Amino acid sequence: MRHTKKNVPHTQTGFTLIELMIALVLGLLISAAVMQVYLISTRTVTVQQSASEVQDSTIFAMQALEESIRLANLGNEITSITSLTPHGGVVLTGNNIKNVGYTNTGDFTVSAGQTVTKGANSWSGISNTNIASDQLTIQYKNVTGRDMYDCEGETIASGSSDWVIERYFVRETTANQTSTVKALGLACDAGRVTDAGVVSNFGNAGEIIIPAIDQFKVLLGTATDLNSLTYLPANIYSTLTDKPAITTIKLGVIIRSNTPLLENTDSDSFILLDTTNTLKTDTARQKYYRRAYETTILLRNARVMSIVQNAINGS
Repeated sequence: MRHTKKNVPHTQTGFTLIELMIALVLGLLISAAVMQVYLISTRTVTVQQSASEVQDSTIFAMQALEESIRLANLGNEITSITSLTPHGGVVLTGNNIKNVGYTNTGDFTVSAGQTVTKGANSWSGISNTNIASDQLTIQYKNVTGRDMYDCEGETIASGSSDWVIERYFVRETTANQTSTVKALGLACDAGRVTDAGVVSNFGNAGEIIIPAIDQFKVLLGTATDLNSLTYLPANIYSTLTDKPAITTIKLGVIIRSNTPLLENTDSDSFILLDTTNTLKTDTARQKYYRRAYETTILLRNARVMSIVQNAINGS
């Protein structure tokens, strides 16, 4: 008996073209949303890390800097600091180290606009803004009765007859930089000065105390009268005929992070000590998180006493 084979149609299932296009669009939308969340998260983490780096530099490095500068004029019997004070706490001229023949004034306190004789490692005014940076040089003697350490970590023996001289300045932290915007840090170079004015171990490249900085500015607070202070840059103070005593130091810094931001969203200009500093730019520049900070330091060893005499009329 012959069986007849019947052709039974098979049902084939699958995605239509429209369904595939819908699935593709949905997949792209979900991927885009995930990438957006990832980018926002990464950007937030980068900003937080950069802000943390700047905050660490401000809290720790700036506090250490303030403590060092407060030592200025320690051990000096003369409490009125001018550019003529022997072993004065703020070093402006050779008179302050009792060595008028020391001509390398690029190692002393200087500000933008001054013309000085410069050594290999002395002040150059380098900064990452349109305004040159300053330099602050201080001096003190260890009369505390215990060992101390200078800003480079060298021991200052208790009872040492030498004066400690320290200068704070901006220099490059990476060799052979060719870009307009350079990696800069705030350095401190420490040396010694004898009572006779002989300088040793000074004028070196120093140690970096703030690793990422774009600007360092200094103003000298002078006691112009009984009730007020006038803040002057070193180049203006040096031109005064009657130089008032220096009692405070005002510092301004622009500190940046070590971690670059993902987008060019940070500021390009900062107000520092009442002056607008505009950052330099170049095609290879990476944007960093930056903040400007100012601090005023009272020189506790440079008190100026004023005596006011009142006339009393008898009846």
